[in-house]
Amino acid sequence: MERPRWAPADLDLDRPSVARVYDYYLGGSHNFAVDREFAQQVMQAMPNVPQLARENRAFLRRAVRTLCQEGVDQFVDLGSGIPTVGNVHEVAQEINPEARVVYVDWDPVAVAHGQAILAGNDQTAVIGADLREPDAIFADPRLNELIDPSRRTAVLLIAVLHFVPDEQKPAQLIARIAGLLAPGSAIAISHASPQGQQSQLGRAATLYRQTASPVTMRSQHEIVELFGDLDLVEPGVVPAPLWRPDAPDELDPDAAAYPGFAGVGRTR
Repeated sequence: MERPRWAPADLDLDRPSVARVYDYYLGGSHNFAVDREFAQQVMQAMPNVPQLARENRAFLRRAVRTLCQEGVDQFVDLGSGIPTVGNVHEVAQEINPEARVVYVDWDPVAVAHGQAILAGNDQTAVIGADLREPDAIFADPRLNELIDPSRRTAVLLIAVLHFVPDEQKPAQLIARIAGLLAPGSAIAISHASPQGQQSQLGRAATLYRQTASPVTMRSQHEIVELFGDLDLVEPGVVPAPLWRPDAPDELDPDAAAYPGFAGVGRTR
């Protein structure tokens, strides 16, 4: 396809990007034909993927709202994707207009679109970086213009750790991130799991091996272990729709079989 004039020179237009594919699942427009074609293949294997993405985004909003109501006003979203409608800054700044948000992603399109979308919002920043290098991220001057490391901060790892394979030691990565945060800070995680839809997820995971970010599925127990020494917030690590739902009486009957778990842990 023809390269858009705004696109970075090194952008690979022939390979799908997980950030842009996720944007497509959410009904966004910040994606290319290669992303849409890949997403359609995934949806053939697992037709409810867009619904799962919406449920995951809903968990993100509930976690941010909960933390804001507890007085947290600094957020770092690692592996953020494209910050479209209903993302962290909108939820946080609706509750506290002074809330500050830094989005971090390694996808150049996610970064370019994020910077365009958030132009004029001086309480936000978008950084192009790899979440597996937290020391460099938290030393970045752009982050430190907004985030005070001596105060409570919420770090969000939403639908991204299943792209970190076991050999890259995701639990150690989270421990490193936690070590950079003030006591009482929070880390929110959502993660795909084979629970309930193992065959469909297996086919979807096979497709993701075509991207730069293959998927590693983990069990509920393995996801709990990612939190390490963090103090889990009630109700613990549960299927994403069951984490403090806005309308418990209106939950889908299949909510408990959601193929992914979510939770929030606090640093000591």
